[in-house]
Amino acid sequence: MSHHISAMLEAHPTEPGSIERNKLAECITACFQCAQACTACADACMGEHMVADLITCIRTDLDCADICGATGSVLSRQTGTNEGILRAVLEACRAACGACADECERHADMHEHCRICAQACRRCEAACTELLAALA
Repeated sequence: MSHHISAMLEAHPTEPGSIERNKLAECITACFQCAQACTACADACMGEHMVADLITCIRTDLDCADICGATGSVLSRQTGTNEGILRAVLEACRAACGACADECERHADMHEHCRICAQACRRCEAACTELLAALA
């Protein structure tokens, strides 16, 4: 996926401003991969026999998936970029990923899908942090 993201960023006629394209592409990729992992984890949690014990995990997964997907989409738009909005969505995404990773890590020893999801969330959290630093 990151190849297509990088290719689209390179093909865009507008320069990404002060943001390095490779950091931007990495963050967009991490956001979309995290959204997929969180959606899949929520679905897997609903298939577990102890689904009632995973309600918070499911909710956190779905919130994180929505926020990551929106963040990836906002970051993909290069025309007329508003740095204040970029910072806000990156902060929200970083917070959602941290909360989701914390929740999934509670279940990671019992559910492999939670372990995988927590890893994707930590990767996205780090990518958002790096991109925020690059905006400074």
